[in-house]
Amino acid sequence: MGPAPTSAEQRLAELGIVLPEPLPPFGEYVPAVRSGHQLWVGGHFGTRPDGTIHTGTVGADVTADEAREAARSAALNLLSTVRAELGSLDEVAQVVRLYGVVNSTPDFLGHTRVIDAASEVLVSVFGDRGRHARLAVGVVALPGDLVLEVEAVLDVVAPAPSRPPGSPAGDR
Repeated sequence: MGPAPTSAEQRLAELGIVLPEPLPPFGEYVPAVRSGHQLWVGGHFGTRPDGTIHTGTVGADVTADEAREAARSAALNLLSTVRAELGSLDEVAQVVRLYGVVNSTPDFLGHTRVIDAASEVLVSVFGDRGRHARLAVGVVALPGDLVLEVEAVLDVVAPAPSRPPGSPAGDR
């Protein structure tokens, strides 16, 4: 039997990462939904320390390095939502899948490198539990001219609490 997994919350502190406040939904949806032992986390985008949103098109007015910073920030915003939903990042058993969408010019081909920055955050925080399947794609536009969005599927330690019959699936 190997050593106990490192606490994700302790790892955040060791890395000197302070998560931002969770982003509010910008429409008729919830940021995450628990279903059994999974947490499905909707699209998250990058924000700067001053709260402004990373916008623009990679390959035109945004460099690949700027997009990587947006991806890193998007992953931190995603983790903030996960902590708000679960109470602690230590409730994450495994990051299963990360899906990244990059707003880019048709000739930009570095989508994988951009979304790698989000993947690197997850592996830094969760260790081997942060290693995940992934898809990184480019699109010609995103809502609000966002540079990118990332979403994730996570396995969680405890299943979702049961809901009374007829209650909406998004209730927590």
